[in-house]
Amino acid sequence: MSAESDIATSCNHLAERLGARRPEIAILLGSGWGAVADQVQGAVDIAYTDLPAFPRLGVGGHAGLLRAGTLAGRPVLVLAGRKHAYETGDADGMKGAIRTLAAFGVKLLVQTNAAGSADTDMKPGELMLISDHLNLSQRSPLFGEAGDSRFVDMSAAYDPALRQQAQAAAAAQGITLHEGVYAWFVGPQFETPAEIRMARTLGAQAVGMSTVPETILARHAGIKVLGLSLLTNMAAGMDAQALSHAHTLATAKAGEAQALRLMQAVLAAVQI
Repeated sequence: MSAESDIATSCNHLAERLGARRPEIAILLGSGWGAVADQVQGAVDIAYTDLPAFPRLGVGGHAGLLRAGTLAGRPVLVLAGRKHAYETGDADGMKGAIRTLAAFGVKLLVQTNAAGSADTDMKPGELMLISDHLNLSQRSPLFGEAGDSRFVDMSAAYDPALRQQAQAAAAAQGITLHEGVYAWFVGPQFETPAEIRMARTLGAQAVGMSTVPETILARHAGIKVLGLSLLTNMAAGMDAQALSHAHTLATAKAGEAQALRLMQAVLAAVQI
């Protein structure tokens, strides 16, 4: 089937399962944010494998499940897992999923990830609101697109008004929420100390292997984006900790409770 047909079929399946419910907020979960899905009330689960526009996943910590329900009093669609560019070399692994969300009526995508801190003032276990990003890989999920719509304005990719609301919500709950620039390295290898020095020189406060392609896709589809990072380690060369995916998952697990508190506070406060 064509990509358009896959999206239509996926939307139809969502409509069959969810009835009249049309959540306007979707949450894309990265490592360390799994507790968010656990707290969804009235959950309806749909496997990615039942949605032809959605990817097939192959990374630990990413379940491949869409969960619909209510969180912090808001109807939401929670996407447990993303396709990373490092799995295939292509940046468009989430294209069908994001375009299905847009076609289904989603207006806001809350992106989450586990990231390395490139800022000595931001420690592992703390949280960062993404203000902007550096696409250091210079790959795009829009390669091959036709027409003028591919020239997407990214000057306010992470919605400024929503960022202000998120900061206010975090402050009201006594949660420290840093804010900074997220640099995307394609991976799957971790960055070298020299690469981290480069990223810091360019203005990055955090580094990771996701999020940027989905933000580009969401903005292309007319969906607003809010980005949240759980900092799981200091970036390469900034301390003596050896980097590994297992360490990332373990530190992310330890930070789940705080990440969940932040997510609930933000969802209760944001006005789309």
